[in-house]
Amino acid sequence: MIIANPIYDTVFKRMMENERVAKFFIGTLLDEEIVSVEVKPQEFTYTDELAGLAVFRLDFIATIKTETGAYKKILIEIQKAKNQIDLMRFRRYLGEQYKKEDKIDNENQVLPITTIYILGFILPEIQSACIKVERNYKDLVNKMIIEKKSDFVEKLTHDSFIVQVDRITNRYQTSLDKLLSVFEQRNFVDDRKITKQFQHPTDNEDVKILTDILHHSGTNPEERKLIEDEQEAWRTVNAMFQDKEKAFQKALDEKEKENADLLKQLEELKHKLGEQ
Repeated sequence: MIIANPIYDTVFKRMMENERVAKFFIGTLLDEEIVSVEVKPQEFTYTDELAGLAVFRLDFIATIKTETGAYKKILIEIQKAKNQIDLMRFRRYLGEQYKKEDKIDNENQVLPITTIYILGFILPEIQSACIKVERNYKDLVNKMIIEKKSDFVEKLTHDSFIVQVDRITNRYQTSLDKLLSVFEQRNFVDDRKITKQFQHPTDNEDVKILTDILHHSGTNPEERKLIEDEQEAWRTVNAMFQDKEKAFQKALDEKEKENADLLKQLEELKHKLGEQ
């Protein structure tokens, strides 16, 4: 089956518009049964006035209810390249979400936050395709782990899940394997890596619904055009940032050389004064 590459915002949005798929995606990563989910894409436009460039992108917020009756806020971020502006933007975005209250059953509530990062680049220190960064409560007086959770603490700190799509392998055993398989960056049928051949059996109903959505996105001409436009925009952004990074590194190298020369002159001056 031909499916669209879901690391593009437009494709991921289409995927998460289906409530069952959204429950499958979030519930599988969190390893929790999701009773209800509401996903709200948040529009963001990056603008570079000098380059005359405006790139539209999406972040995703999901409000979920687990089988225990607890509500959580899930922030989902797709980063296709390791650009400093994306990192700083999401730090600001995370801070804004911590300041916001959410309307639950017509009441304003402060919800615990969980973040999900889908990365289109590799973290060299982390070999796994999918990790959970979680917190422990440690009693520093008695040197032991506290098993109970505090609502106050949960609303001030958060767990994170990180998916490295380039590290996803051909495994297809667990529910997590099956979810990750659609993000696997292999078996592309075009040079632009927009569509790929999904080679696994759709023996799971959630995976079948998900791949059917991705198949439509990958084969519908209008939706494919949206993906191509997004890809071209971010290719331009990445090239621009690479040029800026090179210029910054060159300036930094020159400054370090100037400092080294000044230090050398200072040492020579000290040596001459010592001889007098």
